[in-house]
Amino acid sequence: MQKLLKIIEEKYPAFLQFFKFVIVGVINTAIDFAVLNLLILFTSHSNGIYYSIFKSISFSVAVTNSYFMNKYWTFSSHESAKAGEFAKFIIVNIIGLGINVGAASYVVNIVGAPTGISPVVWANIGAISAIIITLFWNFFGMKVFVFKK
Repeated sequence: MQKLLKIIEEKYPAFLQFFKFVIVGVINTAIDFAVLNLLILFTSHSNGIYYSIFKSISFSVAVTNSYFMNKYWTFSSHESAKAGEFAKFIIVNIIGLGINVGAASYVVNIVGAPTGISPVVWANIGAISAIIITLFWNFFGMKVFVFKK
């Protein structure tokens, strides 16, 4: 398996980076969902302004984890963090936050849960939709703008 990954890394480095980025994304998604659902559980609010605030918090916690995993593993940038690099990371993720929260809030608050789907399940469907949309923006931003070599 390691030999195959080495061959892929040599021939298609962006593909391997994207694969690693997706793995980091899965971990960050688990963090995002855990925080979001804990906030919903503790407050019993799963829509409206509370949902948007909770989604912002959960996304921000996941983004913090994302910086370290992507810097050191996905993009193999082993030099110490620089203020400029972190500032670029924050800019990419602020835009990503807008895309993520906007898309999730649109699905939850504008489209609304279809009959028969609980508001909590629909809140998670909104979050999944937002993750898919934000994935491509974040990879492009990290590769081209933040961790470029």
